[in-house]
Amino acid sequence: MVRSAELQVQGQEQPSFDGLSCEGCGAQLNVAQGERTVKCPYCASPNIVAKPRAAAVDPEFVVGFVITEAEARKRARAWIRSTWLVKSAFAKADVSEVRGVYLPAYLYSGSAQVHYTAQIGENYTVTETYTTTDSQGRTVTRTRTRVETEWRSLSGSWAAYLDDVLVTASRGLDNAELEAIEPYDLRALRRYSPKILSGWLAEDPSRTVAECAAMAREEAVEQVGNRVSKHMPGDSHRSLRYKTQFEHEHGALMLLPVWVLAVKYDPEEPAVRMVLNGQTGALVGKPPRSWVKIGLLCLAVVAVIVGAVWMVNT
Repeated sequence: MVRSAELQVQGQEQPSFDGLSCEGCGAQLNVAQGERTVKCPYCASPNIVAKPRAAAVDPEFVVGFVITEAEARKRARAWIRSTWLVKSAFAKADVSEVRGVYLPAYLYSGSAQVHYTAQIGENYTVTETYTTTDSQGRTVTRTRTRVETEWRSLSGSWAAYLDDVLVTASRGLDNAELEAIEPYDLRALRRYSPKILSGWLAEDPSRTVAECAAMAREEAVEQVGNRVSKHMPGDSHRSLRYKTQFEHEHGALMLLPVWVLAVKYDPEEPAVRMVLNGQTGALVGKPPRSWVKIGLLCLAVVAVIVGAVWMVNT
């Protein structure tokens, strides 16, 4: 991948919020003035210390919450009950903590110039004559067809505009988790106003612009690869190689609604974290698997296969 310009980010003046920094995961939380004991919504760490926000930048846009806390709990409970091969205590557990937070993210856009090379396959049918022996032992001549592929080289250029690429700007919630609860309906974007955050936790970016730009370009390259692959002519293609040059890049800082839920199913085990899209309700989490149940399932599958083989051979 080649890039030709630095990512341009715009911001505004600071509102009247205090900054709190989590010593556990590094998240930078925005809370009302005077708050000093807010528990981190991402890692549940109580080690929150005051930190000035002099260098922070206001977001340009906000997507508001649609899913209520009650609905978030309901969806989380349904997800817990629907998981399988998990520890029994988890399957019976309930949501212990729920926190709504406005997650900082960058909305990336830009144009891509792509130069590619590939092998393009064109299928054609070949008819051939062959001899064989029929059921009565006689030699007979028959015909059959087969599909073969002719390969040829192709190279060229392709241009595309990339938008709606979202990447996290938080160290408390990684990009894989954000991708798992996407998409957000960006038609609901609103211009940022401090009033929107009233009553909610919000986080300043705890990742640098350079880090977020690198993640955005990585996602953009993946998008380009998928689109170039679909752009290829012929019946099939192989050995696709491409170089991408990004231009006119822009990153708009925004806040996304996220519910962070915790399930404490065992006093000796860490709580299971779930992340829920505060607009659509999409949910992601990593339930604690039961290796005993997984082992029993594998044994049952092996027993079925052995039994089927035994019946066929007897």
